[in-house]
Amino acid sequence: MSVECETGFAQLALTQPLLRAVEEQGYQSPSPIQAQAIPALLEGRDLLGQAQTGTGKTAAFALPLLQGLETGVRRPQVLVLAPTRELAGQVCDAVKTYGKYLQGVRVLPIYGGAGYREQLQGLKQGAQVVVGTPGRILDHIQRGTLDLSGLKMLVLDEADEMLRMGFIDDVETILEKTPEQRQVVLFSATMPKEIRRVADNYLKDPVTVKIAAKTATAEGISQEYYFVPGPRKQEALTRIIEVEDFDAMIIFARTKQATAELADRLIAAGHAASALNGDMNQQLRERTVDRLKKGGLDIVVATDVAARGLDVSRISHVLNFDLPTDLESYVHRIGRTGRAGREGKAIALVSSKDKRLLRAIERHTRKTMTEATLPTQAQLAERREAAFKEKVAGVLASDEDLGFYTRLLTSIQRDHQLPAKDVGAALLAMIDADRQLQPQPEPPVKAPRGERNERPQARNGRGTERRESAPRERRVRDKGKDVDMVRYRIAVGRDHGVQPKHIVGAIANEAGMESRYIGHIKLHDDHSMVDLPDGMPKEIFQHLKRVRVCGHPLSIQKMGG
Repeated sequence: MSVECETGFAQLALTQPLLRAVEEQGYQSPSPIQAQAIPALLEGRDLLGQAQTGTGKTAAFALPLLQGLETGVRRPQVLVLAPTRELAGQVCDAVKTYGKYLQGVRVLPIYGGAGYREQLQGLKQGAQVVVGTPGRILDHIQRGTLDLSGLKMLVLDEADEMLRMGFIDDVETILEKTPEQRQVVLFSATMPKEIRRVADNYLKDPVTVKIAAKTATAEGISQEYYFVPGPRKQEALTRIIEVEDFDAMIIFARTKQATAELADRLIAAGHAASALNGDMNQQLRERTVDRLKKGGLDIVVATDVAARGLDVSRISHVLNFDLPTDLESYVHRIGRTGRAGREGKAIALVSSKDKRLLRAIERHTRKTMTEATLPTQAQLAERREAAFKEKVAGVLASDEDLGFYTRLLTSIQRDHQLPAKDVGAALLAMIDADRQLQPQPEPPVKAPRGERNERPQARNGRGTERRESAPRERRVRDKGKDVDMVRYRIAVGRDHGVQPKHIVGAIANEAGMESRYIGHIKLHDDHSMVDLPDGMPKEIFQHLKRVRVCGHPLSIQKMGG
């Protein structure tokens, strides 16, 4: 069966209310999957469709199912199964949008993580279209709260993903519970043998529609990667985020714990960020996605499952903090950007152990990624300086009354008999206490040869950088004399978001110790080592035990003591 994709929606025998809703969405002509699927489904045929995400398959089944509804009948007539709550919610929204000019249409989402009360109430009110995930749908069927005796159509959306997530047995059980005379629509990006078996067993003489993608990834998505030793990924991430011009970004991590840790560190750095993972309840997940859509969040750190079905047009960048081992997952990940014809950018952080996986992804997507160089300290400083100048210009251009500050500046000039530029420079130095605006020396960076001997760079109290793994004599020079150093253990490390500069600052400020007397610092995951001068007064040592760094007590202990 073949239908020219240039044919307008008006030629597909759709009713006027549906055409009006389609026109309001700005669609002029059906996509290839829509042009082939809609006529077949309107004829009542079963359909087996193979198409990637983003080809318009939701409208391909949503429009026919709406046209076939008996709006006066208050019971489920269409059931749509989706692999995730996010995708189920997305399909539900689409059906509501296309059916907005049809009278009496009720669409009900049913998935785990949402309350039973609302779902039971919706079923009692008589929803004609039910959209949900296999587990919760099967639960309602077994409880007797979902009656499928009047079902006219069953849609299996992203069947291969339901197989991958272990839902295929539930799907087959649900199929067994549906009436013999019902229309079945199955969409899948790939056709593994298990999905082919389901199609053979449950679809009757189906129309087959296959949309072959020219490439596995969208043309509008540029792809680049950075070679970064594993321990330096955090530093690389913050540098990249600071220099990239993005509207919204989704960062993919491999585990739920990693999403929470990364999000916390980004928030601490001043970014509008949040985690998105399976540990969040559905209400919080939906609120997070809504904030991302409306601009309340700029960065979401997610796992593959949590981001499935996420469709937010603001997402201009996707960053793979961890590369997925499943090649198809990579395609789904970067497909979160470059939507609806927009340009997008995909970035990957690649360690030495990921090289082979990177090449496999390039072969799978049939695209070669561009290797990029991490932003330098000078570029970071230039970016911060420009942002600072812009902020100052904004204050100067505003209606804010600066009279008090002008008088204060004049008073400081008079008291110290200094020109305004010197006073202004001193004030800037106070604001820039962490020396973020000043370019810092760039550490030597070698091409990664393996993870074992590579360590992240750390900064000392004066802003210069030293290697954590570099050996250092346990003594310092003071007025030409050697000062012996003693090693201490402190109860804060990488897991607490701590950097060497935080440790230096805390000890220098609380102990009144010059930073040059603070020796080698070695960070570990849950603790750190620091060399301090021998003979530290007891009262200072006791005080340092109670000092907090990044919200956690130092709990300092002398090694071997």
